[in-house]
Amino acid sequence: MSTPDEPTTKAPGTSGPVGSAVASALAAAVEALGGEDREGQLAMAEAVASTLGGAGHLLVQAGTGTGKSLAYLVPAILHATSPDRRVIVATATLALQHQLISRDLPRVADALESLLGRRPTYAVLKGRHNYICLDRLHRGVTDREDSDDDALFAAPTTALGKQVKDLREWVDETETGDRDDLPFAVDGRVWRGVSVSGRECVGAQKCAYGQECFAEAARARAVESQVVITNHAMLAIHTLDNVPVLPEHDAVVIDEGHELVDRATAAVTNEISSSMLERAVSRARRLLEADLVERLEAAGEALEMELVARAEGLFGPVRIEKVEGSLLLALASVRDTTHAAISKLAADASSRDDQEANAAKSRARGLLGEVHDVAGELLALDEEKVAWLDPGDRRSPSLRIAPLTVAGLLRASLFDESRVVVTSATMQLGGSFEPVARSFGLPVDGTKSADGAWSGLDVGSPFDHGRQGILYVATKVPPPGRDGTDTAAMDELADLIAAAGGRTLALFSSWRGVEKAAEHLAESLPDRLLDRQIVPLDVPVLVQKRGDSVADLVSRFAGDPRSVLLGTLSLWQGVDVPGAACHLVVIDRIPFPRPDDPLVAARSRHAEDTGGNGFTAVSVPRAALLLAQGVGRLIRSSTDRGVVAVLDPRLATARYGDYLRKSLPPFWFTTDGTLVRQSLTRLDELAAEAEQTAPKSSFNPAPKPPARKKKPKPPA
Repeated sequence: MSTPDEPTTKAPGTSGPVGSAVASALAAAVEALGGEDREGQLAMAEAVASTLGGAGHLLVQAGTGTGKSLAYLVPAILHATSPDRRVIVATATLALQHQLISRDLPRVADALESLLGRRPTYAVLKGRHNYICLDRLHRGVTDREDSDDDALFAAPTTALGKQVKDLREWVDETETGDRDDLPFAVDGRVWRGVSVSGRECVGAQKCAYGQECFAEAARARAVESQVVITNHAMLAIHTLDNVPVLPEHDAVVIDEGHELVDRATAAVTNEISSSMLERAVSRARRLLEADLVERLEAAGEALEMELVARAEGLFGPVRIEKVEGSLLLALASVRDTTHAAISKLAADASSRDDQEANAAKSRARGLLGEVHDVAGELLALDEEKVAWLDPGDRRSPSLRIAPLTVAGLLRASLFDESRVVVTSATMQLGGSFEPVARSFGLPVDGTKSADGAWSGLDVGSPFDHGRQGILYVATKVPPPGRDGTDTAAMDELADLIAAAGGRTLALFSSWRGVEKAAEHLAESLPDRLLDRQIVPLDVPVLVQKRGDSVADLVSRFAGDPRSVLLGTLSLWQGVDVPGAACHLVVIDRIPFPRPDDPLVAARSRHAEDTGGNGFTAVSVPRAALLLAQGVGRLIRSSTDRGVVAVLDPRLATARYGDYLRKSLPPFWFTTDGTLVRQSLTRLDELAAEAEQTAPKSSFNPAPKPPARKKKPKPPA
């Protein structure tokens, strides 16, 4: 059990047959994937095997390059060789989920088949809305209850109608019905028209297409598999919402564990709006008497008027401390009328044998039930929940409600029910596992009780961050203010990019920061490139815009090593660009959460009410997690070199700066901007020389820069 001062850093003992079996299986898997032996990977695999076969839980920090996927997949498969065992593996991103199911697991299964005497089995399981619904796809237009769907499906000559036609042809070819397996793009409106949520689904027994259902087939494959790959949201629904969407299991591995709390919170956050009720009424209109439909519509109009009035003049979410007055009346009307409609539909369905009509009623009940339940939850708002108004575009505002904390829920519903391994490149904050453990509801008071016991293991990284990279904090620029990053910081950004000759990923905490940087660089960067006397040097600046494909942006950035990519929060994680295309990662400011975020504000107040410091307990750990992820974009291979530059002096000067720096990889630290620019220029020269001698690629390499005086050898 970890204690506040001495987090466990060694793997539980795995000597003997178990450790030997894991080492042999891991070696076979590594060879199958063309990898190499890594000490940290083996230590992690043995610790995971010990945890899965014993008691308690394991938190593992595994730096980039460790090969943590194999380090948990191999012991998970070995653990699940017994017929009464199954391991759930949950990821935060579709990219990792796809990697596991399409690359890692097939090769691991090939490698272990001869060792185990049979081929390991695995499956992927997603939320029902990720699979096409044959019932919704094939129902005739005249039988549809949703007028929006009518317009969509009745126009086969339009672009959207053609997509529906293509989907009908695709279902005859696909084995999965999974949206991610589509060979063509499909509009979100089209997919919503041919898929259903869990609440809308009538169930395989009541559906005319139940025997052919793709979602049911995916669940059947999962039940027959030893290892099931899913996502954090599905895991949260299964555990926190107590909805049995996953097959029975005795162990859980959570990758990208730094996102678990946020993803779990999102999964149990409920929402209500007038448009949701309108859609539910549209689905039920033909199934209810006219007077009940009118009452539902009146309740929806009253809710819309209330929310629009409250959203007037708002530019962000605002917390609702108490449901009272006209809001209480509007929500009570929604709750009562939807309850009446649900009761009527249920009574009618139970008295008829028409399968199609009953299925339609079941779908309508599902949508009405969702609205009813959220209205009731808001009316019962207490100190354990946080409610807020999201103004949206102020024409379609909504109310949302979430638990004040998911720590207790995670502890009771997940950690107390299964053996759990949580891993990520970022699990220690301020040099300790305890902040993350606390967010999971695990005890951190040094108790000797076996209940909830856990250990922390840092297997390090195969990279030598102290020799490969520099962490530079620009202490001569003003700290960011309400108006964003100062002009002096923008000048510093331009100087650093010029020194690096491009090759820069610049991460900003807001869209306004991205736009401001793009404008500033357009004016100032060309002059700075001239100052470097690299007149023919072309440095394209790629600017992320709302709705842009992240994959496309990253591909363009990686394809031109002279380019600069400016982006916001979606680029802080998952960007993997090793080599000379990314010598410099710039972060505009410490990514503290917005203080007016309703959940952050409520959790901060709760921390203060219980004797703590809200900023230290809530905002600093969240900033540390995101900062570590952003910093992690720099060193992606053992040959990478470069600089992480933070344009926020507070990282070096504020009292919490040391805590934040301890949460980052151990780079060589400096506040000397001159030395950093010299280092970047030298790296650029070396890269340009290598590009001159390398075979020509799809882009034009930059010319070799003029000879320069010898400069001090940079730490990077």
